[in-house]
Amino acid sequence: MLKTQGYAAPSAKALLEPYSFERREPQDDDVAIDIKYCGICHSDIHQAREEWGDAIFPMVPGHEIAGIVSAVGKKVTKYKVGDKVGVGCFVDSCHTCPQCQQGLEQYCSAGPVFTYNGREYDGTHTYGGYSDKIVVKEDYVLRMPNNLPLDAAAPLLCAGITLYSPLRHWQAGPGKKVGIIGLGGLGHMGVKIAHALGAEVTVLSHSQKKREDAKRLGADQFYSTADPETFTKLQGYFDLIINTVSAELDWNLYLGLLKVDGSLVVVGIPDKPIPIGAFYLVPHRRSLAGSMIGGIRETQEMLDFCGKHSITSDIEVIPIQKVNEAYDRVVKSDVKYRFVIDMSSIKAQ
Repeated sequence: MLKTQGYAAPSAKALLEPYSFERREPQDDDVAIDIKYCGICHSDIHQAREEWGDAIFPMVPGHEIAGIVSAVGKKVTKYKVGDKVGVGCFVDSCHTCPQCQQGLEQYCSAGPVFTYNGREYDGTHTYGGYSDKIVVKEDYVLRMPNNLPLDAAAPLLCAGITLYSPLRHWQAGPGKKVGIIGLGGLGHMGVKIAHALGAEVTVLSHSQKKREDAKRLGADQFYSTADPETFTKLQGYFDLIINTVSAELDWNLYLGLLKVDGSLVVVGIPDKPIPIGAFYLVPHRRSLAGSMIGGIRETQEMLDFCGKHSITSDIEVIPIQKVNEAYDRVVKSDVKYRFVIDMSSIKAQ
């Protein structure tokens, strides 16, 4: 077994603290990775605080993992020691269901094995990237673009693919008008990627303070959702709107911003059920849909796209010892726009 150092939540709502545990020795099809950086996703906080239902403790969060290959199993062909690699939100799937066969492992019928707060198919508890090393099957490891710094590229493994997948699925590109609700860890990636795809990009935010950032990141337009005139001026304007926030919204107002055949896609998880009126959908053939990360093939496609266009996340790098402070700041939206943990700091604890 590989002795591993990390940080874990010992119980729901408890502060994260140093935690030592063991990972399996690399098997024939495994890749062992020295973790250099791990992004902090808001879902880490939800799960560590058991806000999304039953959780497994102690929990080592983290699914925006970037590192260097330290060892490979004898059947591994895609990677070698020294390669820059990443690990995203899941580390296994059933391989046999229709979704897995189509490269949509994130929707695996048996349920994907999530990188943390999950269980391998043999029942083993999974631990995530707030740690100094990880062992993952070759097929679930991603190749990181050589031209991108690992720290700023780490959030692509969740925030990046969470926005890339719906933008590609709903065919954002030249001639398409895309709205991004919220300019946070997810939203700022949506602006960058939609802009690189060639779409016209509009940020819809309650905060006027983010106007300049929106334009810097690639937005063509910015509208305040606190201004009622926004919903009059933009009536029937968008082909696609992606909602990246979990805050309570008047969903009917946003549906009214869509063209005929337009889609409003949810990637942020609201706390309450979504209330909508049928007359905001039916007369205009509008759609309300959801999207969750991407499969391995699409995630690699996203990484290659970001490498080609030099797209990374806007980050604030912190030592692992400041993770609890970072959690509180994420909840207060006090970060532009993603915290990334420098895992070399774990050696200093």
